[in-house]
Amino acid sequence: MNLKLMSTTAVLLALTGPAFADIEAARAFLDAEIGDQSVLTREEQEAEMQWFIDAAAPHAGMSINVVSETITTHEYEARVLAPAFTAITGIQVTHDLIGEGDVVEKLQTQMQTGENVYDMYINDADLVGTHWRYQQVRNMTDWMANEGADFTNPDLDLDDFIGLASATGPDDKLYQLPVQQFANLYWFRHDWFTDPEIMAEFRAEYGYDLGVPVNWSAYEDIAKFFTGREIDGQQIYGNMDYGKKDPSLGWRFTDAWLSMAGASDKGEPNGFPVDEWGIRVNDDYQPVGSCMARGGATNSPAAVYAIEKYIDWLQNYTPPAAAGMTFSEAGPVPAQGNIAQQMFWYTAFTADMVKEGLPVMNDDGTPKWRMAPSPYGAYWEEGMKVGYQDVGSATLMQSTPVDRAQAAWLYAQFIVSKTVDTKKSHVGLTFVRDSSIRHESFTERAPQLGGLVEFYRSPDRTRWSDTGLNVPDYPRLAQLWWQNIGDASSGAKTAQEALDALCEQQEAVMERLQRSGVQGDLGPVLNEPEDPQVWLDREGAPVPKLDNEKPAPVTIAYEELIQRWQE
Repeated sequence: MNLKLMSTTAVLLALTGPAFADIEAARAFLDAEIGDQSVLTREEQEAEMQWFIDAAAPHAGMSINVVSETITTHEYEARVLAPAFTAITGIQVTHDLIGEGDVVEKLQTQMQTGENVYDMYINDADLVGTHWRYQQVRNMTDWMANEGADFTNPDLDLDDFIGLASATGPDDKLYQLPVQQFANLYWFRHDWFTDPEIMAEFRAEYGYDLGVPVNWSAYEDIAKFFTGREIDGQQIYGNMDYGKKDPSLGWRFTDAWLSMAGASDKGEPNGFPVDEWGIRVNDDYQPVGSCMARGGATNSPAAVYAIEKYIDWLQNYTPPAAAGMTFSEAGPVPAQGNIAQQMFWYTAFTADMVKEGLPVMNDDGTPKWRMAPSPYGAYWEEGMKVGYQDVGSATLMQSTPVDRAQAAWLYAQFIVSKTVDTKKSHVGLTFVRDSSIRHESFTERAPQLGGLVEFYRSPDRTRWSDTGLNVPDYPRLAQLWWQNIGDASSGAKTAQEALDALCEQQEAVMERLQRSGVQGDLGPVLNEPEDPQVWLDREGAPVPKLDNEKPAPVTIAYEELIQRWQE
């Protein structure tokens, strides 16, 4: 990616301004920025740009405000695509980049006050359960058929999107449009794992082959094996994570950590009736409990095990500074070259992990690392959720005036248009379209991306999903996680004490929602508390404590794994 060209292009397009909102501005953009990195021919690209010009004409001269979290993909949208859209359509876009927690806070403010803070939010589809229950966002299905019909690209091709299920409610309505997507996978130093001398030492010490860990037992052995070793003149750590009491610590756990340990019920894309947050719902998706006394699993033995393992690995196999880091601070650390593996690694960091000259890159442009499915915990069983997928999606609030929503909808479609999407995917590596994933340019680039392309081309990709429908109010409940998990991470509380407090606080929020009736028939209807043993004796989550929480370790050769993805 030529950053200098990107910067020049963005400035040029910004300077052309709304007065030049025509096909010439579009051609300048296509020449400078897109080239052949599109699934469309140049003729098709120009036709799509002409549609945007024509559709935007009623709103030319309008200024709209959009907000998203700060990741590479959204930086590209804000710095390059927003100015291009302005130059092409005459609609001035201000695309703000702020922290993810701040995005949720702004959205929550608009929900509570009805004030139009932003014309469009790009926020996680984790909120689909919230949006479906409150009905404060425009569902895209009805929007595209009615007020948004004249502003919906006939070539949008929803069937080409890979994450629509995450943004769809139980009513089969689409509530958000995916604009970026990334999975939570396992990251490891393939060069070390395949080094004959290191492999021999591992087998001599542990009695089995060093490879991609299939379960947490193997992950722990590998973490212990590498921690304290010296490779290439630096001390190595067998794990990377973060522990600062910060909103991002909550995502570390709500993003399916409990289900990866085995705390939820079976079911894909999310456990049912108990999900990865430990929240139980009835057959009508009404939340009925979070604590074991009401049939939930947030404070269950499997959940406690999940938190205790996280703390153990953070304290014993991780760089000491990580305990004081946030998500964004910890993300780049493996690229520094002293981390052997990371259980909980977001593919959104791929773009920053493949930069030329990094210690984790070979001279030929291929990575020394690879990505693979994350291992599962001792309580996990086949059929349970395997991991999390972030689906950042365009959201239009009901409180946004119709004309502003129409203009914002055009921008949302522009940044995922077939003209633009392949190039954007190369920049941010956060795929939303199947056609982009299968573009020949990604076939050529695949060896430089450590398994990312193979993963997204495999049927396996659908098994990683976002937070499901059991969560009735994501903004209110999510903030409880980082505060309570932070208490466990810091040592202020035991894992059991922290999770007891968390599930009780979640139920307190749900009880208030139930009393208020604000979510109608879709809101919580809490079970009466019982002896937790009543629920532990029943089939499904929550499950009793295992006698052995470290079963036999299992690994698999990466080459065998990648072959499965390619079959």
